[in-house]
Amino acid sequence: MNQQRTILSLNSGSSSRKVAFYRVDASGEQLLVHANAERLETADANLRIARGGTKTTRALSGRDASAAGALSAIFGELDQLGLPRPDAAGHRIVHGGPDRFAPEKIDHQLIEDLSNLIPFAPLHLPDEIRGIEETTVRFPGLPQVACFDTAFHRTMPEVAERFAVPRDLYLEGIRRYGFHGISYEYIMHVLGAAAPARIIIAHLGNGASMAAIRDGRSIDTTMGLAPTGGFMMSTRSGDLDPAIAVHLMRRENLDADALERLVNDQSGLLGVSGTASDMKSLLDRRATDPHAALAVEMFCYQARKHLGALAAALGGVDLIVFTAGIGERAPEVRKSICEGLGHLGVVLDEHRNRSNADMLSTDTSRCKVRMIPTDEDLMIARHTWRTIFAPAPRAR
Repeated sequence: MNQQRTILSLNSGSSSRKVAFYRVDASGEQLLVHANAERLETADANLRIARGGTKTTRALSGRDASAAGALSAIFGELDQLGLPRPDAAGHRIVHGGPDRFAPEKIDHQLIEDLSNLIPFAPLHLPDEIRGIEETTVRFPGLPQVACFDTAFHRTMPEVAERFAVPRDLYLEGIRRYGFHGISYEYIMHVLGAAAPARIIIAHLGNGASMAAIRDGRSIDTTMGLAPTGGFMMSTRSGDLDPAIAVHLMRRENLDADALERLVNDQSGLLGVSGTASDMKSLLDRRATDPHAALAVEMFCYQARKHLGALAAALGGVDLIVFTAGIGERAPEVRKSICEGLGHLGVVLDEHRNRSNADMLSTDTSRCKVRMIPTDEDLMIARHTWRTIFAPAPRAR
């Protein structure tokens, strides 16, 4: 029986909350409504709802504009649309630890395990756990599924996963986990059987990372123990010389909480520019603001440097894919990152890049460059349907 189910997909980012309703069965998915609360904790917080061809936007204020209150605001708006009660809900969970390789049905033990992982992802896990709890209150008895961003990277070899610290720390879980795995998984699904052997996917949004994928498996990635590592992001520092933390602790008396605020909330594009954390604003003002120009230049330089390192890990690259907000909508950033990659066979087509085409490279480019919009919400819905409702394979 190919029975349709209504799946609720919840995706909590560092500055946004997304909720989508899908009808899902074995033949595919149909999006019923999508809600996105973004720019949370700022004066520009807003909620966008898309249903069919109708789109509405309203400003959020007070508790509705906070990370803690936005999901309740979304549920309140969706209640007015007369949607059916969902049959299951799926959640993007940023950190699953070292032993989770696939989506799992949520139970009390899993929530306890996630609570223990909060120090590894303090920007995300508390809100994601809160989202599970709010969904439980709103839909008692609803089966829920956790989809882990880290699961995609559990194929990394130890040489890439290890930090150069004592082995006891590695066994305690201090290792490279990698994130944005649901996004990478979706891109690989889009590429399908046509995917070449050596791929670098650049997920460039408020949080940004890259992954090196060989024969469909992640072999390395830029983020590390937590989503703070890698190259600079909107408000996150990316990789830092560890001596900086030691220096600040000794000379400035910074404690762990102050350091965490510094590297997660006050650094990156915001820290360098001193004015804005979003790439669009910085691109708009870089001609007249040297600090904005430097922030953009540093982002592109660091991204290009990390891309080159992943190409070395792969032994070359056949395809580069840009995705997420900056990767999908900022041709100036893509161009700057790709400049100087001629040794990898990258030749960008200016017109294709400016028009945000699917194929961004020239027909003769040895390494192809594409722009593929990601869809984490759809991937969550698929995983949830398969975990709860897909028929088990028959024993042979």
